Amino acid sequence: MVSRRLVGSAAGLALAMAATAATPASAQAQAAETTFDRIRRTKKLRANAVAGAAPYYHKDLATGQWRGFYIDLLKMLAEELEVELELGETTWGNAVLDLQSNKIDIFFGLNPTPKRALVVDFSVPCFSNAFSFITKRGFAAKTWDELNRPEVKLAVDLGSSQDQVVTRLCPKAQVARFKSADEATIAVQTGRADAQCLVLILALSAKKKNPALGDVIVPTPVFATTSNAGFRREADKTWRDYVNTWIEFNKGLGAVRSAIVTNMELVGISESDFPPGVTL
Repeated sequence: MVSRRLVGSAAGLALAMAATAATPASAQAQAAETTFDRIRRTKKLRANAVAGAAPYYHKDLATGQWRGFYIDLLKMLAEELEVELELGETTWGNAVLDLQSNKIDIFFGLNPTPKRALVVDFSVPCFSNAFSFITKRGFAAKTWDELNRPEVKLAVDLGSSQDQVVTRLCPKAQVARFKSADEATIAVQTGRADAQCLVLILALSAKKKNPALGDVIVPTPVFATTSNAGFRREADKTWRDYVNTWIEFNKGLGAVRSAIVTNMELVGISESDFPPGVTL
């Protein structure tokens, strides 16, 4: 005869085992939630911006408010999704890490490189941007070969696409790497570097803000990159595909170009400032 106490203990053990078995499955199901599903469920779109990167991103230090054409695109995207935009701050060098660690859902302004493509996904291009340099006064160079010399000191922001292109195209030059693009610009302004590599829109903006700098040059041959959105790598591509559709749709309507041109004007740049033969 089996005692009621034994039956009760066995039943309790079975329930405990069932609960234990269910917990990992539940956690696994929650962990498997896709980015797109999480955005739809929470009604929040998480993104980061980069201070001092006008006209891409600009933070008003007095009010804490963000402006810039990627801010406009993020707001437009959040409105389309009917969600709230949650905006944090990062650097160009840390943006990929933010995506990998699932701190954010999207980052606008990444140049797709093979190294980055190993760890994150990219959207279709928003626009094209030529690699250029801002120089100290008196420094002249017209070609990449003239920049690729042992006596030339170049400044870049660490981990950026500019860092990668200078590393690849100017192996003979002295390269100083700084935490931010602003620090690299100061190095040029103070004469500690001959030139800073930036994509053209950022170079024109830096020159407008600081007339004491030298020239903006686009060395020949012209090398350009595209500016894209980046995403955390995941098996489900619904989020990436949705943003691709959204970008293409709004490019077709002229909304993306309008956001870019309007915000360039905010920092005193117009398309007439672009060197001959170089366009967005």
